[in-house]
Amino acid sequence: MEGLPILVLIALVLALLVKTFLVQAFSIPSGSMQNTLQVGDRVLVDKLTPWFGSQPERGEVVVFHDPDNWLGDEQAPHANPVQKALSFVGLMPSASERDLIKRVIAVGGDTVRCEGTGPVEVNGKPLAEPYVYPGNTPCSVDPGGNQGGQFDVTVPKGKIWVMGDHRQDSLDSRYHQQDKNGGFVPVGDVVGRAVVVAWPVTRWATLPVPATFGQSGINSASAVSAVAPGAVGLAGAAPLVLWRRRRNAGDSRSRRAE
Repeated sequence: MEGLPILVLIALVLALLVKTFLVQAFSIPSGSMQNTLQVGDRVLVDKLTPWFGSQPERGEVVVFHDPDNWLGDEQAPHANPVQKALSFVGLMPSASERDLIKRVIAVGGDTVRCEGTGPVEVNGKPLAEPYVYPGNTPCSVDPGGNQGGQFDVTVPKGKIWVMGDHRQDSLDSRYHQQDKNGGFVPVGDVVGRAVVVAWPVTRWATLPVPATFGQSGINSASAVSAVAPGAVGLAGAAPLVLWRRRRNAGDSRSRRAE
């Protein structure tokens, strides 16, 4: 028993290292990504690949820091001291950080547009989006002339264009085109890619890139896609599982749909 405090300390240090460099759990607070993600789902976010220079890719679900007050006055959920401590070392999902989760639709160099109710087009190629919330349209003409229902933009290098799967309930890139980033999310604000729905166990699932993002001709000549190995694991306990990113556009065409 004399060595128990040391073992506990080692376990906590390892959990903290896993959270900092490998994988972190996040809790889904809203319905903006339904039905892919439900309120209360816990997802595991791969934080390793960015350390190797990997960039977010089209179709990935990513967690990112609030780029310019997208959350407004929304308050983070209250957490007691124990929850804060467990969240700090990665043994509980992050509850206090002001982060968002959306799907990457376009990357640096891409042109993304939508007219009427859709479909969304990336570099002139329409997206087939089965993940869009049932009854929603890919985009819409919003009542009152609110900006966001329709758009035609070119993504600057070093930034991404993101949208929620619940299109008519997601204040994403479409609705922040007047902010300092023009609605785009700087790649440096991306925490990592959500790769697994880990909780509840009845909803366990991976989060693959939908096949539509691998269609022929979607790649822009100016869009840059970095290559790096990835890793995901259960915070503090489970063994690491290596993940490989697409090596080139040819590999991306073989990815299966959700």
